[in-house]
Amino acid sequence: MSKTINYGVIGCGMMGQEHLRNIALLDDTRVAAIFEPDAHMAEESRKFAPDAQFVDSVDALLAVEDLDCILIASPNYRHVEQLEALATARPLPVLVEKPLFTDPADVARLDAFRSTYPAPVWVAMEYRYMPPVATLLNEVEAATGGIRMLTIREHRFPFLEKVGDWNRFNRYTGGTFVEKCCHFFDLMRLALKSEPVRVLASGGRDVNHLDESYAGEAPDILDNGYVIVDFANGSRALLELCMFAEGSRYQEEISAVGAKGKIEALVPGPGRFWPEHLGAPPVPQVVVSPRAPKGPEVRDIPVDPALLEAGDHNGSTFYQHQGFLELVRGQRTQPDVSLDDGRMAVLMGMAAQMSMQEHRAVEISELMSTAA
Repeated sequence: MSKTINYGVIGCGMMGQEHLRNIALLDDTRVAAIFEPDAHMAEESRKFAPDAQFVDSVDALLAVEDLDCILIASPNYRHVEQLEALATARPLPVLVEKPLFTDPADVARLDAFRSTYPAPVWVAMEYRYMPPVATLLNEVEAATGGIRMLTIREHRFPFLEKVGDWNRFNRYTGGTFVEKCCHFFDLMRLALKSEPVRVLASGGRDVNHLDESYAGEAPDILDNGYVIVDFANGSRALLELCMFAEGSRYQEEISAVGAKGKIEALVPGPGRFWPEHLGAPPVPQVVVSPRAPKGPEVRDIPVDPALLEAGDHNGSTFYQHQGFLELVRGQRTQPDVSLDDGRMAVLMGMAAQMSMQEHRAVEISELMSTAA
């Protein structure tokens, strides 16, 4: 039996509790300490980590002796300051939720953090580990002969309610193209094996949150949009986001096309949102469509029901923690998703926000120089 790995957890709202449920499924792991300032969320968290010590600050969490690693699942705009707190007090291996940061001014702070932090940092990008997406990534080169066009469509439910309604405002989330879509920009870079050059976006808030008000202030987040990204290797990618399309059979549809053919991943949304009167929720699929001989091959990619029960991301949170634990235990030397990966995914989202606001294409080099 390997040594039990003790997690310290910062933030146990909706996503933090998904992490707790998945950590509970892993062998030789436990949540030793939790900092969650909201009383209701803290009480909910006790259901999934009944033996954890609850503390009243990040400093108190980092003072708990038997910690082996840290999970940061707090609101987006807290991530950088909490990484800096680790660097000052206790530089343990850390899994930090996306987006890595929300403000261009944070880039210099992150660069300073990265240059001195001695422990590994893994940025949480759960979509990489969804079984149908992972299958697509593994097979895309053979199926396409090299991707020329990549399309990612997410048709989903509106933003859920979060503690303090922080996810209703760009200043806390970074904007929808950062908060929600950094996952997809990460997948674009991973699949295309190239860096983005320019971004062109269009979006709006047309259906959701129109009648909401918080302390007299209306939300300013987007609920739909398109983003086109040109890459250095000549490939291009398109993101289509709609957050008032929860009636869809599949929530994510990813299509990669090259000279040899096409491969698609079809990913259903959270099973808890699937109406009972429609029967069993849809099963994830991968479809391979060669140009010759024609004839699509459709494969079901089922996910372990226990993992579906543990979260809303098709089992990916569990698989992500498996990899992170290998890093913590010294069984691997590098995270799957580095600080550089997390940084670039956010910069692509920021370029999309800027493009939409300024009605022009934005060069990534322009944004990187501004952030620097």
